[in-house]
Amino acid sequence: MRILLIEPRLEHGIITYRDRLKPISIIYGNPSLTLPMVAAVTPKKHYVKILNENYEKLKITDEWDLVGISVLTITAKRAYEIADKFRELGVKVVLGGYHVSALPDEAKQHADAVVIGEAENLWPQLLEDLEKGKLKEKYFSNEKPDLSKIPNPRRDLYYNFLSGAVQATRGCPVGCDFCPTSKLLGRIVRKRPIKDVIEDIKSIPNKVIIFRDASLTLDIEYSKALFKAMRGLGKKWIANGNINVLGRDEEFLRLSKEAGCIQWFVGFESISKETLKKIHKMTNINVVEKYGEYVQKIQKHGIAVVGGMIFGFDEDTPDVFETTYNALEEWQVDGIEFNILTPYPGTAIYERFEREGRILTKDWSKYSQAHVVFRPKKMTPEELLEGYMWITKKFYSMDKVLKRILHHFGYAKEYEKSPALLSLPTLNFAMRRYYKIERKRIERELRNGTAVPSQ
Repeated sequence: MRILLIEPRLEHGIITYRDRLKPISIIYGNPSLTLPMVAAVTPKKHYVKILNENYEKLKITDEWDLVGISVLTITAKRAYEIADKFRELGVKVVLGGYHVSALPDEAKQHADAVVIGEAENLWPQLLEDLEKGKLKEKYFSNEKPDLSKIPNPRRDLYYNFLSGAVQATRGCPVGCDFCPTSKLLGRIVRKRPIKDVIEDIKSIPNKVIIFRDASLTLDIEYSKALFKAMRGLGKKWIANGNINVLGRDEEFLRLSKEAGCIQWFVGFESISKETLKKIHKMTNINVVEKYGEYVQKIQKHGIAVVGGMIFGFDEDTPDVFETTYNALEEWQVDGIEFNILTPYPGTAIYERFEREGRILTKDWSKYSQAHVVFRPKKMTPEELLEGYMWITKKFYSMDKVLKRILHHFGYAKEYEKSPALLSLPTLNFAMRRYYKIERKRIERELRNGTAVPSQ
């Protein structure tokens, strides 16, 4: 069969389909493993093409026997549009991904079949059923894929960016209320054999790679063994990690640096211990007062710290933006991803807001982490938007960006002599550009009264 696998275009993000022919789409390009993994478990007798709308224009034709679409909540609207057009031509369509796994009945209205959960165990059976004319409407399994048996992703079918991607583990036991990862991938951390990860990394031509794990600090001994095995590979890498481990385990930091780590992404989420308790961010509760100390401890190893902050939790008031900004300045963090709380389907916070009647819209294209799609508790939606604009503008002003870059060069140059030293400046300028675009949109929508959906 001729199979087309599609990642729908993004309307919001560091890179969107509007950047398709620009050099920044390669520089800031975000390598994904989802569809390369689906392609990897596709029997070789089938022809497979992967198309990401952010980098390549999609043509709706009947030349395909099957179209598979990976669906995030923010891309669901576009994914359904694509699916409906292909089905009008008689092409079979299968939908999968985070959003489909959370709302399979909704997705099924636009597909011949839906895949719920991870695809590796389900996709080959789906293809066999389709060939026999016995395609089921839903494919689901309680059994998670055995990571010791999965193949390497088909990177040869994907796009070439400055960075590559790899995954060593799946699952997250933390279970934050706002995050869909634990529900989709499970709370048990499953690990690939280290030798398999090493061989996978060796096959990646890129000098810089991004680990697509929920966190590399969930199984400390596994990660330390992985870092030891990575020494000498000549790779620089970026990964997610929990601040309680990174701030306390010097050996962990040393081994990660020896293995080539140049940046840890840390989900700070909030500077309020009460908020962290409410959202079950258990890894952070007892160390929130030490965020700054731990950031600087990581940087002493020549490793950058980029964090995530979310605004709009029930304990947040309009002064949360200024207090957060002041804390970030004190910590001297290298970069921050600022997000507006977004209640994604399948998360505990979505279910609670739904019960409380606080969801303002189910226009999934607004679930961008830069729109307000729910009614906050201790501020108005407009105050949330205005605070978001204020902190993104102030933190990513040119003078602050240059100050952070010089700070990064100051502590990292002793350790890092490769072009990877430029990854932090690249990130800061990418974030500055993204937030500037979003602020213009928000300002325009506030003026014309469309910034906040009417319930």
